Amino acid sequence: MVFRIEVTPRDILSSRFAISPLMVTYHALCVLSGRWEAGEWRTWAGRAREPYGRLLLTHPGLGAMVALFRERRYNADFPAPPPGGVNTPFEAELAVVRATPVARAHAEIARNLEGMPRLPAPVRDVLFSPDVVRLFAEALDAIWKEIVSPAWPRFHAILERDVVQRAGRLATYGWAAALDDLAPRVRWRPDGVIEVLSGNADETHRLGGRGLLFVPTVFPTGIGSYLETHWPYAISYPARGTGVPHETPDGLAGLIGRTRSRLLLELATPATTTQLVSLLELSLGTVGGHISALREAGLVTGSRTGRGVLYHRTALGDSLVDPAGPHP
Repeated sequence: MVFRIEVTPRDILSSRFAISPLMVTYHALCVLSGRWEAGEWRTWAGRAREPYGRLLLTHPGLGAMVALFRERRYNADFPAPPPGGVNTPFEAELAVVRATPVARAHAEIARNLEGMPRLPAPVRDVLFSPDVVRLFAEALDAIWKEIVSPAWPRFHAILERDVVQRAGRLATYGWAAALDDLAPRVRWRPDGVIEVLSGNADETHRLGGRGLLFVPTVFPTGIGSYLETHWPYAISYPARGTGVPHETPDGLAGLIGRTRSRLLLELATPATTTQLVSLLELSLGTVGGHISALREAGLVTGSRTGRGVLYHRTALGDSLVDPAGPHP
């Protein structure tokens, strides 16, 4: 099955990228509950499962929300709506969840449950209670505060550099470049249509000049879509750079040092110094010193973007990290 999004030239001007701490929190639940593979976040998920288990016992909305998760089928939108801005704080996003009318929440939950095995009575009691919106919001707030927010600086750095790169490609080269490697199930057709392979029925949506909101996530999910009339049209997708290997090639750490090796690996996706500080958990001075050394060696170069500099590997840097790969 395929759903299609028809794009006009006006939509390019209206489309934008955004970062959503609430959506990342919701996706973290998908990983911690075992619905999704943790992938490169296995170590983080292993540490988080103990506090997650405690929160399951104290927040009845948490288990009920997790019971709704399913892949390639409709999932209730109100627990993780599209963000209203580029960097909307978690608290502002959660306020939108809290403001969800209970009738709409119940309607989305009923739609979510279509085709699923019947859930236990205690779970259904929570899902169709008049307090379900409050219970879901409290559960999300607890997961954010206890589990996600400590890792947010690194998560945010990964998301931010993906946004910077893709937004630049959309503005400069158009939709085909921006959607390249977005996800295996997404492709751009030259006639102005985005196609997404989906488990749902065939559908066609027209943006009509409203544009599309792209929201990256750090977790290895597929494509998520928000194509309901009461939301901004949005697509969530896995950000580039989440799968950077932590093991350096044999001999590389001995040649240039472990920290510079790790920095070169991170620069498989371009990043600013500030982003590298969060990604590597080092001081600004330490990162700056290593960047200078790598630039002098011809392994890294930088290009100014606005007020900052975006660093990326040179062909020589690529060949040093991956000697067997194709390099110019």
